[in-house]
Amino acid sequence: MIRLHKLVSTSLGIGYIGKGGGTVAAVATCLALYAMQLTGGGQLVLWLPWLTVLLTGLGVWSATQVEPLWGKDDKKVVIDEVAGMCISLLFLPLTPVTLMVGLLLFRFFDIAKPLFIRKMENFKGGWGVMLDDVLAGVYANIVLQILLYFKIL
Repeated sequence: MIRLHKLVSTSLGIGYIGKGGGTVAAVATCLALYAMQLTGGGQLVLWLPWLTVLLTGLGVWSATQVEPLWGKDDKKVVIDEVAGMCISLLFLPLTPVTLMVGLLLFRFFDIAKPLFIRKMENFKGGWGVMLDDVLAGVYANIVLQILLYFKIL
């Protein structure tokens, strides 16, 4: 079972890249979502919220399971970036521009950790791993929604 948790928490091995693994996972998420959008006939918007909830739940569970092996919020755990990137793009048109701006905003909030994001890391286990990226994704989504509403993008 621990093999499965390693696979999930590293997002199919992306986390083993090392430095920059979180960014690679976020970029891979954008590329996968865009490909799904192109091939799915616009249905992605209907099931992306469910996929995001599933990924977040799996991330909490798997990050909790690998923590005793790798330590608290190890850099190999990148499922949090995948879930956070999905949250950044919820209820938005998945165009190359929104994907690029969403990626930049999400990584900004995830790395800088303003507005209580850093406090989320204090939660125990997988919750602490996931919640800072969840909140970074929420903030990125809000900014994207505002940019689209005012037709800046």
